[in-house]
Amino acid sequence: MALQWTFVASFMYIEIAVVIILLLPFVSPGRWQKIFRSRLVSGVSAYSNIYFNVFIAILLLLFVDSIREVHKYTAPTEEVDLKHNPDAANLAMMKLFRAQRNFYISGFALFLWFIIRRLLTLINEEAKLAAQCQAYKKQAESATEAAKRLMEEKDNSVNKGKEDHEDLDPEEKNIAVKLDQTKEQLVKTKEELKKTKVDLETLKSQATSTNNEYDRLLKEHEKLQKQVDTESSKKDN
Repeated sequence: MALQWTFVASFMYIEIAVVIILLLPFVSPGRWQKIFRSRLVSGVSAYSNIYFNVFIAILLLLFVDSIREVHKYTAPTEEVDLKHNPDAANLAMMKLFRAQRNFYISGFALFLWFIIRRLLTLINEEAKLAAQCQAYKKQAESATEAAKRLMEEKDNSVNKGKEDHEDLDPEEKNIAVKLDQTKEQLVKTKEELKKTKVDLETLKSQATSTNNEYDRLLKEHEKLQKQVDTESSKKDN
């Protein structure tokens, strides 16, 4: 096996091992994200796009070369006379086998490279979603606890008020009832007073507008009276 195909085969075996490790069920996406954010991995991942594109270019070139070799060694096997040239036929078949082997190795390595990139992206996204869900869950739990605490405080205050009323004597209960009624009447009186003030302001504004209109009409009447007087004086002359 040539050096480049040895490299591709070794790279494919490494890819298979990486895929198996990434698919381990007991390693959570959050742990993978911590590993990816470590100093060693983050230093390498800073240039991940460059590495990815370079390896794609190399694997793609080798894949195209393997296709060329398959086409190259396919034709001679059809032209070789198996009866008179058995060694040549064996040599051609061996070269065709190697070309096909290189074709499968390079194609599978290229396919696994895309699979690894996609797996890393999905693991990172799943870790982010898990962190967001955990944060939302904590917020919901804190909001629920706050709501429960407020409801308990409200219930306690209501129960305490009821207990205070129950502990009172009949006379004190009557006084408390009258006090509540007085408070209600006071609230109603305040509302009526507020309404009366609003009505009074409305009447004041209406009276002001009426006075202004009266003054305007009075001025117009004076003007008309002056005009009539001047016309009558002219006629007398």
